Amino acid sequence: MKDQEGTLAVKLARKAIDAETRDLDIDTFDVPDSFRQKSGAFVTLKTFPGGDLRGCIGYPEPVFPLAESILRAAQGACHDPRFPALRAEELDQVVVEVSVLTPPEELVVAPRQEMPGAVVIGRDGLIVERGAYRGLLLPQVPVEWEWDSTTFLEQACMKAGLTPDMWLDRRTRVLTFQAEIFHEESPYGQIVRERTQ
Repeated sequence: MKDQEGTLAVKLARKAIDAETRDLDIDTFDVPDSFRQKSGAFVTLKTFPGGDLRGCIGYPEPVFPLAESILRAAQGACHDPRFPALRAEELDQVVVEVSVLTPPEELVVAPRQEMPGAVVIGRDGLIVERGAYRGLLLPQVPVEWEWDSTTFLEQACMKAGLTPDMWLDRRTRVLTFQAEIFHEESPYGQIVRERTQ
C-alpha cells in the first residue's frame, strides 16, 4: 500500500468516527480502485497523550471492500464493548490507527513446540481458533508489549479464552497475517506509516 493510500485510509476512518460520535451521515467521496478490493482491516483508537487503548474493532477476513471494512471498523471502534461509547468531546483526545490486513493463513509447524520460531515479531499478527473460541492480536501488539514469540502465542490463546499453552495442541488452529499500519501522530495530525520491524 502506498503512503498516500494509508493516509486516505486513516482520513476515511477519522471521518467515520467523527460522523458516528456526532450522529451524522458520513460524506461520500471517491476512493481509489485499491479501496474497492476486498480486504480485512482494523481501526484502533488510542488516547492522546498517553497511548492507552480506547477502542479496537475490525474484520480479519477480506469479506468487504477495503473502504467498507474501514468504515465499519471505525464505527465499531466507537462502540468497543470493553469501553464506554466514544463521545464527540473526546475526538481531539484520541488518535486513529488503521491496519490493513493480508488474508490469514494457517501456520503449520511440526512439532508444535517449534511454532515460536515461525512467528516473526513485528511482521506477523496471530489468530488462534479452537471450536467456538477465537482470538486475534495485531502485529503491533507484541512490539508494544515487548513480547517474544512464545509469549505472543500464549497471549493470543488467552485472548481466545483458552489456556496459554493451547497453541501446542494440534486441534488448535493458529493463523498468521501481516498488516500495513498507518496512524495519526496527534489527533487530526500528520499521518505516518508505522514501522514495527
